[in-house]
Amino acid sequence: MSTQTAPQPPTSSHAADLPDPDVKPGRDVVIFDGQCNACGLAAKRLHQLDRFGDRLSFISLHDPRVVQWYPNLTHDDLMEQMYVVDTEGRQHGGADALRYLSRRLPILWAFAPLLHIPGTAGLSHWLYGIVARNRYWVSRRFFGTKDVCDSDACSIHFRK
Repeated sequence: MSTQTAPQPPTSSHAADLPDPDVKPGRDVVIFDGQCNACGLAAKRLHQLDRFGDRLSFISLHDPRVVQWYPNLTHDDLMEQMYVVDTEGRQHGGADALRYLSRRLPILWAFAPLLHIPGTAGLSHWLYGIVARNRYWVSRRFFGTKDVCDSDACSIHFRK
C-alpha cells in the first residue's frame, strides 16, 4: 500500500517561513511579491508583529492559488502593490493595506492616527507607489541584498 501526498504549490524561500492560508485558515491573507527580497522581509516583519494575534497568513503573488482564489486581481495589480484580503473578502491594496493593518494589528495601533490624518491618503498612495515601483532597487540599496533574487527572476530590475 503506497501513501501519496498532495502536491504542494511552489513557494518562494520568503513564503516558506510564513503561515500559509491553507494551513492557517480564517485569517486575513497578505499577498506579497515572494520574489522580491524587500517584500519578503516586510512580510516576515508583519508576521513578527502579528506573533501573538494570529491574524495574518501570507501567500506569494506567484503562487498559483492566488489566481484561483482572487480572479479579479490581475498579475499587474499584484505586481503594483501588496494586497491584504480580510476575512470578509474585502481587498485592501498598497497604502490602504498598510492603513488597514495599522488598525488590525494591536502593536501598530500607535501609528494608526498618523496614517489616518484627514487629507493624507493621496500622499500615502503616492509614497507607497514610489517605493513599490522601486522595490528591487530599495531591496538592494537598503536591505543589503545582492543583485540577484533567489530565483534570479528579478535580475532585469538591477540593470545599471
